[in-house]
Amino acid sequence: MNSMIEKTARAPFWRTKRLDQMSQDEWESLCDGCGLCCLVKLEDEDDGAIAYTRVACRLLDTDTCRCASYALRSVLVPGCVRLTPETIGEAARWMPRTCAYRLLAEGRDLPEWHPLVSGDPAGAHAAGVSARGWTVPEYEVHEEDYEDHVIPGFP
Repeated sequence: MNSMIEKTARAPFWRTKRLDQMSQDEWESLCDGCGLCCLVKLEDEDDGAIAYTRVACRLLDTDTCRCASYALRSVLVPGCVRLTPETIGEAARWMPRTCAYRLLAEGRDLPEWHPLVSGDPAGAHAAGVSARGWTVPEYEVHEEDYEDHVIPGFP
């Protein structure tokens, strides 16, 4: 009986491990499937501010908000940022404020809607923090028109 209590009382891995201590499966499970990391972002040359656009990477499946070719994403989209424990420090500023990788890198916890907390794989969609249903594929927008698709004050 005591071992059962100990098992249920254990803190989840994201609260007990640093990002660089996580297994590959643990690391991958941090992704909430919001798809916001796959939106084209613009950086202001003057102040470095990041602006999100409604323009989505050509590989983003807008129904699932997952990459349609995850294993080949870096080959098919050379500018795709591959998050690792080593790159999250620099990449965090480009990630949405709700991103589990960014939150944990900043020493914060996962939100209650996150699939690992809620048990709901569609938690990000239900919470209204996903790219589902309102993006424009990058192949429909000329690069010089990206600024026309900036989302003020987002995320």
